Amino acid sequence: MKKSKELTKIQDKPDGKIKKFFHKCIDVLNKKWLRNGVNTLLLVAIIILICVGITVLLKNINLPEIDCTSDKIYSLSEETRTKISGIDKDIKITLINYGSNENMNDIIKKYKALNNNISVETIDNLASRSDLMTEYSLKSTDTLIIVSSGDKESTIDEYSLYTYDYTTGKQIDTTEEAITNAIIDVTSDVKPKVYIMNNHITYPTSYYSTFMQELKDDANDVETFDLFVTGKVPDDCSCLVITTLKEDITEAEKDSITEYINKGGKILLLSGANTRNVVFTNFQQVLDLYGITIEDGVVFEGTDTNMLYQYPDMIIENTQSISNTNMNMTLKGCFVDAAPIKVTEDSEKQDELGVSYETLATTSSTAFVRTNLNITSVNRTSQDSEAGTQTIGVLATKEIDDNTTSKLIVYSDEFFTTDMPIQIGNYQYTFISICNNNDIAANAVAYLNEKENTITIRKNYDTVTYTPTKAEQKVVMCIIFITPFVIIAIGLVVKAVRKRNK
Repeated sequence: MKKSKELTKIQDKPDGKIKKFFHKCIDVLNKKWLRNGVNTLLLVAIIILICVGITVLLKNINLPEIDCTSDKIYSLSEETRTKISGIDKDIKITLINYGSNENMNDIIKKYKALNNNISVETIDNLASRSDLMTEYSLKSTDTLIIVSSGDKESTIDEYSLYTYDYTTGKQIDTTEEAITNAIIDVTSDVKPKVYIMNNHITYPTSYYSTFMQELKDDANDVETFDLFVTGKVPDDCSCLVITTLKEDITEAEKDSITEYINKGGKILLLSGANTRNVVFTNFQQVLDLYGITIEDGVVFEGTDTNMLYQYPDMIIENTQSISNTNMNMTLKGCFVDAAPIKVTEDSEKQDELGVSYETLATTSSTAFVRTNLNITSVNRTSQDSEAGTQTIGVLATKEIDDNTTSKLIVYSDEFFTTDMPIQIGNYQYTFISICNNNDIAANAVAYLNEKENTITIRKNYDTVTYTPTKAEQKVVMCIIFITPFVIIAIGLVVKAVRKRNK
């Protein structure tokens, strides 16, 4: 009893009160619920610190991205990786007014990661660069991509970054295609010279300005020339482009083209149906060297899905790739008032000429040929030909000798690459902008120039689907099934530790 009173006295002293408070705190801390709570808070804090650490680490290291879309629309294609990674020349990509475009900057980063020889310059204040505005005819708000290597340069405007498929109503992204081909072109050792004949033609060369610019963007030198004035096809001509003729060429001009062919010349002919009743005696003799005839009449499609807006003379068809090349030419084109192309089927005649053929574009089996254009019916009549597949694009390869080969590509549409306007619904377009006409013609020139590294890449961003690879499936399965077991295991360990501490 005495001791209890003494203890009470001690506790009543200031030091005793402190000790009493301290002991109460110890008792509280020894409570099971509080101890468990503190442990939980510590665990949460540790997890948060780990997550923050991982986030900081990931921000400061470059890890490969995983593109889970079925068409790999967020990755550079295998074609690009193959062709660009091995280039050992310095390449500069200049981005004008693309600073706020995250998608473009992301794509360019992928190119830089692919090849260390690629450098990037960004110009977002074009108003301060009057030299560039003058050189490239730009307004201060215009966008432009300039790809250069040494003294070679290729430009990519905003309209080259996409195309429009009028059959599906979808916009197709062509950014990677444009950049990759520009890099290929400026790093190639040769710059082909394309000549476009400007005499005897139906439409002036100003009607082909878009097409000519496309060829220039593909790192070609492009010039127009008058064959009558020059007297010959220029010696440095790598590809001769002939558009629809309004009159026959002279005999001297025929001889000049023949001489060019015999030297291994390459020709792209864009010639539609002869609706003007012109006799092309001399020019047909040129085509006879390849065993080719562009016949009279206009091809009408008989299948609705192969027409543009239900116009049977506006044919929508897929062009075909040329065998034994790396070029993808399987693009949908629009052929307006096309003529049927016939090649000699006589094998002896083919051997005599030294020619072989590849079909590049055909109609469906329901198409027919109409020679009487006064007929207004859109359906086949008794005056029209029998229904059947019609050839409207062909490649002729002519062996001159063991070391010399001449090639001719014909697309039988006089409007194919023109800037002539056409009304479609409530909008007006140019013929060359319909489907992929521009790309088809440019790819044909690239093939004739033996620039077979040129590629075609189309990406559709309208529909993004997830189709994991086997490796990606394994990662997903680990996340789904292994992660829960890891959490359970951690829980069991914590429980065992708590049980041991009791």
